[in-house]
Amino acid sequence: MTTDTAAASQALRLSATSFPAALPGVALPAYDRDKVEIGVVHFGPGAFHRAHQAFYFDQLLASDPRWGICAVSLKSPGVRDALSPQDGLYTLAQLDHETSFRVIGSIIEVLVAPEDPEAVFARLAAPQTRLVTLTVTEKGYTLTGEGKLDTAHPDIVHDLASPGRPVSAVGYIVEGLRRRFAAGLPPYAVAACDNLADNGWRLKAATVAFAEALDPALASWIEQNAAFPRTMVDSITPATDDALRARVQAATGLFDAWPIQREAFTQWVVEDVLGANAPDLGSVGVTLTDDVRGFERAKLRLLNGVHSTLAYAGLLKGHETVFEAVNDPALEALARDLMAQDIIPTLTAPRGLDLAAYAEAILDRFRNPEIRHLLSQIAWDGSQKLPFRILGTVKDTLEAGRSVERLAVPIAAWFHFLKTRAAEGAAVTDPLADRLLAVVQALPGDVKGDVAAFLAVEAVFPAELAGDARFVAAVEKAYGERV
Repeated sequence: MTTDTAAASQALRLSATSFPAALPGVALPAYDRDKVEIGVVHFGPGAFHRAHQAFYFDQLLASDPRWGICAVSLKSPGVRDALSPQDGLYTLAQLDHETSFRVIGSIIEVLVAPEDPEAVFARLAAPQTRLVTLTVTEKGYTLTGEGKLDTAHPDIVHDLASPGRPVSAVGYIVEGLRRRFAAGLPPYAVAACDNLADNGWRLKAATVAFAEALDPALASWIEQNAAFPRTMVDSITPATDDALRARVQAATGLFDAWPIQREAFTQWVVEDVLGANAPDLGSVGVTLTDDVRGFERAKLRLLNGVHSTLAYAGLLKGHETVFEAVNDPALEALARDLMAQDIIPTLTAPRGLDLAAYAEAILDRFRNPEIRHLLSQIAWDGSQKLPFRILGTVKDTLEAGRSVERLAVPIAAWFHFLKTRAAEGAAVTDPLADRLLAVVQALPGDVKGDVAAFLAVEAVFPAELAGDARFVAAVEKAYGERV
């Protein structure tokens, strides 16, 4: 991240004292930050959280000051180091046909867990803390392929042996709950906000399993009293770069070390189980529902599944961004046909959601010229994303007796993506990178042999699917034809 540019040195840096001097037209916090109380602890304060959940709480603070955020980084101090000189403030650029800028003030404190775990525990155990949220990516939940707590995961092995010095999100959540249990405080609610099917249920099961290994009474208390709502989140949030920093500085008159950009569209769907002491999220546009699964599955399969398809297929054709890929006639046709003919038939629409209109809206969002969403960024962590984004649709389609020929395209394109990265000597950002690169290095070089080697990675492809002749044939065809 570049912060010491010549232009930046000539501008006043965004901070609690400077933000009122922002240029006209910039939205500023509509509340007194000195009166804000921290009621939310968030793990994983990356770009998406700051563009999404922190945006909703920024609006809520105008009417209820109890919901400031303590943001906790489980590893890197980067967010803390960038935002601390800015008193936690940053700029959100909402990019669409009309661009707007907003200074977000809801993050009151940023902690780096490895540096001061006790400060994190103090926040988790504070009576004012009523909600814990997470955006730690799929791999941050330390689950097995079956969605259960991975007790063999190195982080979980460490945390069960040293619960007072955890490294995993689950370890911190359980230790915080243990301290509240010991102090006679009610548990906080925990809202997972990552693209993980039934995320709240899976996280609760993992939390209870972890607690059970330490103290069955604690596990029972969590099971009976703690709310873990399922959620669905959506907003395209490209990575921050120097071009965004320059644009924000020109629009606001202030230098921001780590502004955030996203499309204007944003959606947060939360299962309505938080209870009476929860924040009034509905008042700031959050959808509270008893059918998160319907929204979640539609988003995972239609938006995220097509995102991954465009990423791998687009990279093979030399495209760099989603905008470029969706404006490729062949890829646009592939995306449209996938949604209409393959994905929508596997979905049941929740009340209030028109699937055909939703699919068309997704393509419109991908065509937003103001969003430069890199395909290489979407391609990260394929081994974790594809089972949820594509393989569930494949399974349902096979069970219905329909062709999976188009659905095999993103799978085959991922294989070619891995081969290309290995041939270029480039890093593969994936928790299974070593295993996947070892597979690539040992490929026999023929279609059937290559596909068989990739499908043998059971952490991605269940044996039942990898052994289905219809799926294998479709992947071999797509792999041989490329895109």
